[in-house]
Amino acid sequence: MMNISTICTLCLVAAVCCGEACSSCPVLECWFVQEKTGRGGGLAAATTLEKSLLHIQTDPHPAESQQAPSDIHPDRVYLITDPAGTLCHRSLNPPRGSVEKPQCEINPFLPQPSTLKWASPLTDSASSPIYLQADWFSTALQGLNGQLAVSTITRAPTATKEHRVVLSVTTTTVSVQSRLGGPVLLDCGLWADPSSPLSGSGFAVEWRYQFRGDGRLVLAYDGKTDRLADVQEEGATLDYEGLHQRGNASLILREAKVRHSGLYICTVYLPYLVAQVTMELQVVEPPSLSIHPSPLPLAVPGQSFTVQCEASGFAPLALELSWEFKGTDGKSRPLGSGSLTGHRQAWDGTYSQSTRLELDSAELDLGRGGEVTCVAVHLGGTRRASVTLNVIGFSSPSIEDSMAMVGVALVLYGLIKFVSWTVTSSGSDEAGQREKKDK
Repeated sequence: MMNISTICTLCLVAAVCCGEACSSCPVLECWFVQEKTGRGGGLAAATTLEKSLLHIQTDPHPAESQQAPSDIHPDRVYLITDPAGTLCHRSLNPPRGSVEKPQCEINPFLPQPSTLKWASPLTDSASSPIYLQADWFSTALQGLNGQLAVSTITRAPTATKEHRVVLSVTTTTVSVQSRLGGPVLLDCGLWADPSSPLSGSGFAVEWRYQFRGDGRLVLAYDGKTDRLADVQEEGATLDYEGLHQRGNASLILREAKVRHSGLYICTVYLPYLVAQVTMELQVVEPPSLSIHPSPLPLAVPGQSFTVQCEASGFAPLALELSWEFKGTDGKSRPLGSGSLTGHRQAWDGTYSQSTRLELDSAELDLGRGGEVTCVAVHLGGTRRASVTLNVIGFSSPSIEDSMAMVGVALVLYGLIKFVSWTVTSSGSDEAGQREKKDK
């Protein structure tokens, strides 16, 4: 088995900086956040925020003396060497003058052993290495448009400002949508500095799920002993060969279910070090619509009846139901949302909801009928279902009907006149013949 020190230094460069994804390394504006213990032994700790500047480079070389901006203290300007080039991703380096900028926060970090069962074997030794006696920072960054999230642990010799990335964890799936039942890949990549003495003692990976305050362990793997934790969610797995060879710690869910929607945290442990990235998964399934009764019964002017539309099998919960009517003239108009029922949840976690509409052909001015449509607007897309409404015995004829009736009347009038003239003419001829006969 290969330990983490054998992971190729360029693995994350290939994964994160493929094609044109990388550009020149940026100068990152960051918030330096730290807590100060309150005076008098109080429990509350004040949090201070200071602007800081991170000059990123991939090759270590002496820092050039640069004048810090007026709103940044010189002590908060740092030089960060990132051999993997992860921090040089283009989403962290917007064009000059851009209003949108990456999010960045840096905090002091205290190396300490982990007590978790799958990470504690990394620090079997009771003594801490001298290597830990340094200044350590934890930095969390998010690129533009959610393209990338990075968490790094950096080390600098005490009282210096030249840091080197020792551990970085990245994800390119900050926000993911998946259809119900489909496979899901939540990206997580790790890189450890091969020159660090901490990278040769193994690693551990943990995936956790959180949703509305509820959390659970999805999967945990001890890379040092090649063991999985006793608790593992069904259908969740890792590419263990890719993890050891390329630092690919991505979580694979074989079949997306509604209960999988929520936050996922990928945490990577080295001896005394830990870094994590968070991503959101949303399982989306559009509704299926059905209208009852279908087809609609024939209606007469003034008749009232109820039509119902049921939307089923959708997730997440948010849904807008409404009705539309399209007359024989081709014009559409809304009929409102009708009478909505509450949501019902099925065994698979999907939801259903219904709406009922009272149709009065006279009150709603439905004319000679048309098309009644149920419209469902959902995150998964807009769905429509239609039925035809026929109104018979309509009292007010249309223009076409009126013209036809006028035509028929003219024809009948002409026919009557013709018959009348024929009868009159025939009668005159018979009278003339009788008169001749009498004479």
